Amino acid sequence: MKTSAERLAALGCAGLVAVTVAGCGSVTDAVKGDSGGKSITLGTRGLTSVLDPAGAYDIGSWLVLANTYQSLLAFPAAASSPSPEAAQSCGFTGGDATEYHCVLRPGQTFSNGHPLSAADVVFSIERSKKIKDPNGPSGLLDTIKSVEAKGDNEVVFHLTAADATLPAKLATPAGAIVDHQVFPADKLLDNDKVVGSGPYKFDSIETMTPEGGGSKVLAKVVLTPNDKYAGDAKLQNSKFTVRYFDKPGDLKDALDKGQVDLVDNSLEPNTAAQLLADQQGGKTDLNVVEGDSSDTNSLVFNTKDATTGNVAVRQAVAQLIDRKALARDVFARTVQPLYSLVPTGITGHNTAFYDKYGDQDVSKAKAILAAAKVPTPVKLNLTSGRSRTGNAEVDTLKRQLEAGGLFQVTTQVENDPTAYQKGRNEGKYQAYLVGWTADYPDPDNFIGPLVAADSVFHSGWEDERVSQKLLPEGLKQADRGGAAATYNQVQSILADSAPLIPLYQNKAFYVARRYVTGVETTVDSTGVFRFWDIGRNTK
Repeated sequence: MKTSAERLAALGCAGLVAVTVAGCGSVTDAVKGDSGGKSITLGTRGLTSVLDPAGAYDIGSWLVLANTYQSLLAFPAAASSPSPEAAQSCGFTGGDATEYHCVLRPGQTFSNGHPLSAADVVFSIERSKKIKDPNGPSGLLDTIKSVEAKGDNEVVFHLTAADATLPAKLATPAGAIVDHQVFPADKLLDNDKVVGSGPYKFDSIETMTPEGGGSKVLAKVVLTPNDKYAGDAKLQNSKFTVRYFDKPGDLKDALDKGQVDLVDNSLEPNTAAQLLADQQGGKTDLNVVEGDSSDTNSLVFNTKDATTGNVAVRQAVAQLIDRKALARDVFARTVQPLYSLVPTGITGHNTAFYDKYGDQDVSKAKAILAAAKVPTPVKLNLTSGRSRTGNAEVDTLKRQLEAGGLFQVTTQVENDPTAYQKGRNEGKYQAYLVGWTADYPDPDNFIGPLVAADSVFHSGWEDERVSQKLLPEGLKQADRGGAAATYNQVQSILADSAPLIPLYQNKAFYVARRYVTGVETTVDSTGVFRFWDIGRNTK
């Protein structure tokens, strides 16, 4: 998934513009819940600008879209596989995972009262693939050759190749169902005109113009219950507002002043760690919820480079990294060491890199380089993008790699996310730090996009055992639990060749005022923040 930083760089806050969404007035009674007058405001740093699913592919937009649009399927709390949402049933019709059939719940409507039918599902998928917005999620739909409606309530997907991850993809906002009577077929719809069929509808939107000009981005989105919603969510609030912040300090100030009721996983690590310590010591009236996160961070090598193209150099680096020190000294234990591309809590997680390299060992690294006749110290350039820890992460890795005099490391920090992404794409860096937020909780999404020939990390590495045999084999297995053995084989190959090295997995820290309820139930590895679970204890 594209991070907010990749879409929006160095934004400031000026020039708020309020827009009331047509046809979306306030309501006082929540849908299928006991909410009374319980209004909730969430603060986040997940900046974004688009609320049309065909053009939205970042954390900040999906945060809202998952609560305002329906897909055929959705991920229940803490689930590793999706369940029907707008559909009443879905399944592959053959043993080769190339045809997928769904039956919709009857009698559903969008928030504007228009009926939701199979024709809208077909329109939504075809529209996203046709628009193919460079900032949109259409790439997740590439294996769909065609989709057809059979009557008002049945949809059949025909795939170009086996893709057992299709249900998970359809459960994301990439599979969001839009109203074919409202959304144009060949271009994005303005934010003030969008409608969905999810638990909430859009009430009003405020935008802000970045300092120095540029396109407007979202500053505030106000949502109210959609009384036309026919799904299973039971709302515990009567209004949900999302406020966007560029700077972590501004977000923390808003929390301290009571301008927001809770914040998502957007605070700086040391701030979150201190708040957790204060809570444990009874020194704060804030409640810190530590939950699962599937966000991962890795050190990636440009394998086309003369130095980092040498597998012995990459293996020596893997032997010198001390993940425990990174988690403790740099991130104040707000992350956990990771020895697998697939994070803890996801099918396919293992300890392949620990099994291969164990803990930091200078003597083993020295032996690896000596056996390959690599002169030392090896000169290595290490690049990082803008980090929530400043330069601490890259500086710590430099010290670790220079232990024993085996490497001479030059560090570079590229604070412009666009320039950093461009540099990776063009192969300008030898070794670089990259984070990954998966689109859905499936092992393939933590491995395939990162190591395929057209890897989003642009390492230049390819192994035909992985790209031609194991990854396609994994996509044929409709039983995703049974696919773990295949992805374990992939990770063993990756540990041996080390084109990238998993470093750590983020923990999620949501901070809320004491009266906020339900946070614990919605912080999990699915990556879906369920607004409807959040309530306000008025007692």
